[in-house]
Amino acid sequence: MFEWKSPAEWKRLLRYYQAGVVNTAFGYGSFAALVAMGMNIYLAQILAHTAGMAFNYITFSHYAFRGHRPSLGRYLGSYGVNYLLSLGSLAALVHFGLSPYVAGLGSIVVVSIINYFVLKLFVFRTQDA
Repeated sequence: MFEWKSPAEWKRLLRYYQAGVVNTAFGYGSFAALVAMGMNIYLAQILAHTAGMAFNYITFSHYAFRGHRPSLGRYLGSYGVNYLLSLGSLAALVHFGLSPYVAGLGSIVVVSIINYFVLKLFVFRTQDA
């Protein structure tokens, strides 16, 4: 699952989180720009989320998991699961008394770790798999 002794694995993990920072900035930047232009926040969120999903696929497939064979269908499915995990972990952390801000951060950390393995094992397969 995770090859702890493999430098290539650690490089891929680093690229994954580097891409994640860029992806987050793109998604939030898109949302903020649309709202600043006067768009309804819910419409802005849907458009930014959709654009972010496409942008994330590009950064993950060309940077974080370069050299792997991507599957767009599996990526879309994993994105749906990722979203549900985010909602569930957010709700659970708030239920245990954390502030929404701390719960949001905790949710990002937990889901990003799970998402790395989902992308690695199911979406961005090795060329020989």
